[in-house]
Amino acid sequence: MLKNIDYFQESLHKRKKEGTLRQLQSRSEGIDFYSNDYLGFARNKELQSILLKKINDHPALLSGSTGSRLISGNSDIATATEGFIAKKHQFSSALLFPSGYNANLALFSTLPNRHDTIIVDEQIHRSVHDACKMSNARKIKFKHNDLNDLENVLKRQEGHCYIAIESLYSMEGDFAPIQKISEMARHYKADLLVDEAHAFGVFGHGLIEKYNLQDQITASVITYGKALGAHGAAILCNDTVKSYLINFASPFIYTTSAQDYQWVSIKTGYEFLESHHKTAEKLQNNIKIFREQELNSPSSEKSPIQAIVIPDNQKLGMLQKALLNEGFLTYAIYSPTVKEGTERLRICLHSFNTEEEIIRLTGIIKEFN
Repeated sequence: MLKNIDYFQESLHKRKKEGTLRQLQSRSEGIDFYSNDYLGFARNKELQSILLKKINDHPALLSGSTGSRLISGNSDIATATEGFIAKKHQFSSALLFPSGYNANLALFSTLPNRHDTIIVDEQIHRSVHDACKMSNARKIKFKHNDLNDLENVLKRQEGHCYIAIESLYSMEGDFAPIQKISEMARHYKADLLVDEAHAFGVFGHGLIEKYNLQDQITASVITYGKALGAHGAAILCNDTVKSYLINFASPFIYTTSAQDYQWVSIKTGYEFLESHHKTAEKLQNNIKIFREQELNSPSSEKSPIQAIVIPDNQKLGMLQKALLNEGFLTYAIYSPTVKEGTERLRICLHSFNTEEEIIRLTGIIKEFN
């Protein structure tokens, strides 16, 4: 008998009672306002046809890689895709990973050592916090997007520091002041690590490229399961950092490589993105329509993620159910995932949402409030 089974059952019962129990469900039918498929590439028939042709022409793409990339799992396709990605982002190197979570585990558990400090924005993704636990470095949080608090933390440190931020935050739906933080990092001789998971594709190749900050960033994580409609991730860095990760990053060394189809789908996604740039323009137009409905939101006006704060778990659940009854798929984020009193409905806008859908959605939210 499992020793802690009673504790497990008690914890699950508590969550069920609070209405926060997580359960796997089949993908629902409805109007999508909750997925990360910002540009609709995951459902795009033209892109699917391109990928299907590649598989038909080269069915071996679907075969397993047979091992880690340091043993039998490397391929010319993986290496070529990394070179392609690095060139697109104007970094000297790129290293592919099966997922963004895996990439963050590798980056933050490997680069900082026991004498270093990792200073993280308090809203940084959970994968970074988990990676910090794997690291021997000390971790300190700074208040979300608060430059004064970040500087105060930096001033108190004696050893070397790494600063960890997202360029676009997935919970708040707001942007990091990335230019000012990069200046501060340079001033205090700190390394800056940036997660661009939610900015890539929505804003070209990301905000690092937009502001031409490649030379000021030690490493950046790009993920492909969101705007690109694919799966996987890449760490952008210089040649030395890439070699160091290959030699010392456990999540890279001890992971069986993904099949070549994953790398091909990423490269194809980049090409499709470049030939369908108007899709991002359509997304921005939909974001504008949403913002014109004047709902109270802490999110940035150009962000595809719009948070509507409903500071009560029960009330939030009722709103989500009311929307579902009208065919709208949204995602409610309850405490303790976010701080009590900041519970929210997380609205994800897409290029394929219609103006009518957006107005109907916001109308229901207004009535509920």
